[in-house]
Amino acid sequence: MAALGWLTPRRRSATARSVLAGEASAEAARKSSQEQELAASAQPVEAAAEPEFPVLGDVRAAAFFDLDNTVMQGAALFHFGRGLYKRKFFETRDLARFAWQQAWFRLAGVEDPEHMQDARDSALSIVKGHRVAELMSIGEEIYDEYMAERIWPGTRALAQAHLDAGQKVWLVTAAPVEIATVIARRLGLTGALGTVAESVDGIYTGRLVGEPLHGPAKAEAVRALAAAEDLDLSRCAAYSDSHNDIPMLSLVGHPYAINPDAKLRRHARDCDWRLRDYRTARKAAKVGIPAAAGVGAVAGGTAAAIALHRRRR
Repeated sequence: MAALGWLTPRRRSATARSVLAGEASAEAARKSSQEQELAASAQPVEAAAEPEFPVLGDVRAAAFFDLDNTVMQGAALFHFGRGLYKRKFFETRDLARFAWQQAWFRLAGVEDPEHMQDARDSALSIVKGHRVAELMSIGEEIYDEYMAERIWPGTRALAQAHLDAGQKVWLVTAAPVEIATVIARRLGLTGALGTVAESVDGIYTGRLVGEPLHGPAKAEAVRALAAAEDLDLSRCAAYSDSHNDIPMLSLVGHPYAINPDAKLRRHARDCDWRLRDYRTARKAAKVGIPAAAGVGAVAGGTAAAIALHRRRR
């Protein structure tokens, strides 16, 4: 932490939380990777179109894929929230509380730390006391119900190209590590880096480990995993749609902007990064929620469910 001494206490604390979240996510991903690889080998792999970005074999290289709007259309938390709401995972009073917090974030347009913490604590309270295995099982069902048909074929082909070249492929997302792991396994990928909610004896405590795996925390997770896996980041690739992932994309030698937002598109062009848009229109609307609304927490999907609930009324 000595290297952080020049930062203000608030900035130093935020950086420390990002590092903690990244290291926790990398540790969780590595623990499940062996099981993930065995499960993936048993899954039939659909034929994919030839990737437009050729991949060469390199044992010290890997690929890191953002999830929302990069691998999958829309936000994983939104679909996860739909599934939890359908299963009556939370009550009407919880909906009201989340709706107020969601409205505040939309009106304020800023990520105030205190309000963000309140939203995360409220979201995490939904799963406090539930078993990790229960969320994993529900995640399997929700993938089949809402996510499987929303995978971008073009991005899936890119991931498969890395696998075919003998490289490991990881999802890197602010979504809960449990649902991210389900998606990675279903796609035959190596594993997933996601937000880690604390659990004791397989039961959620209602707290996060560090912070949501978002922005700088993603970069820290990739850095930690690369060190543990003896990867050379200058030979690795990363793919994302969001300018929030510029820290992660900047870590690797081969960054790619996939379905990029306006800020990432400009940055990618300035840096001569490769771009690819698989949407039917460049300005295609995104389905999701603001990062401020508890994104990354295991119960963060409940905030997304608010949008669905209010749309139906």
